[in-house]
Amino acid sequence: MAATRSLSTEIGIKPACAALGLVRSGFYRGQGPAKEPAPRPSPPRTLSPEERQAVLETLHSDRFVDQAPATIYATLLDEGRYHCSIRTLYRILEAQAEVRERRNQLRHPVYQKPELLATAPNQVWSWDITKLRGPVTWSSFYLYVILDIFSRYVVGWMLAPAESATLAQRLITDTCLKQQIEPGQLTLHADRGASMTAKSVALLLADLGITKTHSRPYTSDDNPFSEAHFKTLKYRPEFPERFGSLDEARIFCQRFFPWYNGEHRHAGIGLMPPVAVHEGRAELMRTARHQVLLTAYAAHPERFVNKPPQPPRLPQAVWINPPTNESTAQHGAGATISIADNPRVAHHREGIGVEAEIGGVTPDASTAPTDEGLH
Repeated sequence: MAATRSLSTEIGIKPACAALGLVRSGFYRGQGPAKEPAPRPSPPRTLSPEERQAVLETLHSDRFVDQAPATIYATLLDEGRYHCSIRTLYRILEAQAEVRERRNQLRHPVYQKPELLATAPNQVWSWDITKLRGPVTWSSFYLYVILDIFSRYVVGWMLAPAESATLAQRLITDTCLKQQIEPGQLTLHADRGASMTAKSVALLLADLGITKTHSRPYTSDDNPFSEAHFKTLKYRPEFPERFGSLDEARIFCQRFFPWYNGEHRHAGIGLMPPVAVHEGRAELMRTARHQVLLTAYAAHPERFVNKPPQPPRLPQAVWINPPTNESTAQHGAGATISIADNPRVAHHREGIGVEAEIGGVTPDASTAPTDEGLH
């Protein structure tokens, strides 16, 4: 208001209000003396201070101190006495800070929001378990999937007839060996399922030198990449309503995951197949795409408005829950950004400097005695 008043002396009230986005009526109101708020009148139905004190003493009496206001109200009515309504009894108690939950309610801890950053493959993995419907009602098969959030590459998967922390340990161990994970290199993120929070899995990750993080309860945005991957899986045209057997489900997975890693053009990684980003071939593929677009532009420049076409950008960094105060280019739980968007990302890349030499995931299933397929 002071700035508007100062500017109005130079250019006038109307231009000053327009420049600062202030309504002129508000400006004029602000010129008058400040008015003290009028005291709120007491409604005629309000109990007098003496009456409120009498009610409070009744509530505090030995007879009624452990009774609910509704019980006190009904008891007094039966004795031919009326002080006030049940709601007023609660108001009087609330004014004395004497209304609270009497039961010892469970207090949930405050869970920290995970904020994870990956600037190269094999820095942050996300894993989860989904159910595949079996041949009859209430029967299911369990699909374990570990996904690299930077490249969206499925580094390991397993299909089993049951959910088990022991099977999860085996999958994590074998996948780390295939990807040549060094201690201190990897963060493994998951939700709070029984297998994810099992003590045996936590001890395994500690032995492997892997940092573990977990989603907040009932917060699907904290594990967006695994959730999105399962949606891609279950929205495939050939995905059936039910699988007739574990072998049928395994055959489907043996076809799906090679397609997903090697052929699926993922929008989050510049329409590249995940294997190209995971193995470091995406930049060469983008350069080749750019040459094709330049040739098309040279042949028909009138078909392109403003500038030559550019292929989709490749991710420079990927977040799970980017900090809200970092950059306006980062939105949503899973955000793909460039180094130019965030100086913190550039510092992270310089500090880690991990050059991951990745081997492919074997697409062929191996059947174990427990009848699970590990990949």
